[in-house]
Amino acid sequence: MTSPSDKLSSLPVVLEVLPSQAGWRLDLFLAHHFADYSRVHLRRVITAGGVRIGEQGGKPSYRLKTGQRVSVVLPDIPREAPRPENIPLDLLYEDDWLAVVNKPPGMVVHPARGHWSGTLAGALQYHFAGKLSSVGGPTRPGIVHRLDRDTSGAIVVAKHDLAHGKLASQFRARTIEKEYFALVAGCPERDRDVIDRPIGAHPHDREKMAIRRGGESRPAETFYEVAERFEGFAALRVSPKTGRTHQIRVHLDHVGCPVLCDRQYGGRARITRGEIRGDPDDATVLLARQALHARRLKLLHPETGKPLTIEAPLPDDMAAVLAELRAFRA
Repeated sequence: MTSPSDKLSSLPVVLEVLPSQAGWRLDLFLAHHFADYSRVHLRRVITAGGVRIGEQGGKPSYRLKTGQRVSVVLPDIPREAPRPENIPLDLLYEDDWLAVVNKPPGMVVHPARGHWSGTLAGALQYHFAGKLSSVGGPTRPGIVHRLDRDTSGAIVVAKHDLAHGKLASQFRARTIEKEYFALVAGCPERDRDVIDRPIGAHPHDREKMAIRRGGESRPAETFYEVAERFEGFAALRVSPKTGRTHQIRVHLDHVGCPVLCDRQYGGRARITRGEIRGDPDDATVLLARQALHARRLKLLHPETGKPLTIEAPLPDDMAAVLAELRAFRA
C-alpha cells in the first residue's frame, strides 16, 4: 500500500462535522469516512500535514466541533487485482453466467486493511482464472454482494459484466429473496415480527453500526420467524428486506436477542458444550464465531429470467450447537 510519506494527491476532500460527530477524535472521524484506510495510516497522514481543520492543522486526538470543515488529502490506495490463491471453494451452483459459493466462516470476501490474503476474491481469481465480471473493480472480481467475515453461506458470483449488471439490479430492486439462519441468545416474545429501525454508524466505535435516527442513518427492515425455542436460546429464520451493514446483527441485538457468539454486539465470543448442558467441567468449544448463516437465495436467472433457488447446508459448528440445544431440551 502507498505510504503517507509518498506524494499526496492535489485534490482535497472537504468534510463537515455533523452534530452527531461533535467530540469525535480527528482520526476516528477520518476512519469513519475513509473505511479503506486503517486508523494508523490516517494518523500518519495527519502527521504528514495532509489534514486541515479550517486553516489549521491538527493532531489525531483533536476533538472536533459541530460545523467545522475538515480538508483531507489522501494518497491513492492501489487498486490491483488480488493475487490468485488455491483455496478450496464449495460451489453450490455454477453455469456460464454465475456461480454461487458456500462461503466458510472466517473468510473475508475481498481484500481490505489487515486482510490482503486468504480472501474469497483471491480464491475466485484462482478457480475461475480471471474469467469474472469486472464491474466491481479489480479488487472485487465477480463479487455482486458480500457477507461479513464470520457469516457463512451462499454468495453470488457473476461470470461476466452482463450477468453482474442484471444480478445487481435485482439486489437494488430488493427482488432477491435472502433467508438467513441464526442462533440467538434469548427468546423473542413474538413468533414472528418485522424490525423496522434505521441504522447508521456507531457514534463512538467505527467498527460497529447502531440504531440511529437522522444524520447519516438509513432505513432498515428485517423480518424474523422463530424456528425453534430453547431454554435461553432460539433458532430463527431471518429475511432482511434492506441490505445495511451488520443489519441482522444490529436489529436482533436491538430486540434483546443478539446473534449467539457475536463478539461485537452480543458480548460473547464462544460457547461451550458445558454451558448448554449445565456442566462447568465440559469446556469443549462448539462455536467461536457469530451464529449467522446465509442459508437460501432465490433470484431470477440473469439469462433465462426463471426463478433459481440455492440453499447452503448448515455448517458443522452451528449444527453442533443446534444438536446440543435439541438434546438438552429433550
